Amino acid sequence: MASIHLTPEGKLLYNKNIVTTDPLTYLGYALRLDPAVTLRSFFALMEAYPDLLRLNPFQKVFQAQYRQCPATGCTLDAIDHLALARTVEMTGYPGPPGMQLYISLEGHKEKKRCPIKSYWLENLLDLPLQLGRLNHRVFGDKVDTFTFDTVFNLFEFIDGICWQLSFHNLPAECRVVL
Repeated sequence: MASIHLTPEGKLLYNKNIVTTDPLTYLGYALRLDPAVTLRSFFALMEAYPDLLRLNPFQKVFQAQYRQCPATGCTLDAIDHLALARTVEMTGYPGPPGMQLYISLEGHKEKKRCPIKSYWLENLLDLPLQLGRLNHRVFGDKVDTFTFDTVFNLFEFIDGICWQLSFHNLPAECRVVL
């Protein structure tokens, strides 16, 4: 599978060359992240390649929120890093069988997952961002979750982060100050 590389500055590299035109061509390519990539790198990606803003109707709102955040220091002690995770969950016993497939962005602290919905963008931007693993659950059993290596393409990366950010868009009046 062809791959694309994301730099901390939000640039895409294909065959070690900076992508200068048509980033939509690379949406299906496997994504690799530089070890120094943060959530801020995701927003820099959107700034560098405005065509990618069309992939999610809320991304322009997220970009506006990003531009209002401080230029540095957007971290918190409760989370060591962020990771994109893929989940495959078999459902239906008892009942009709089904399968749920989804991607989520989650926080990690000392090898434990922690939700990030209660944190605001200005708390998350400078946290390291990684590509996580696939979690396989059978019939909702979170105790017997199997984990596997997986690949994320550029579209899944963008869509997964946008999905998570859609839960962070409460009015300022509802914020709990940390």
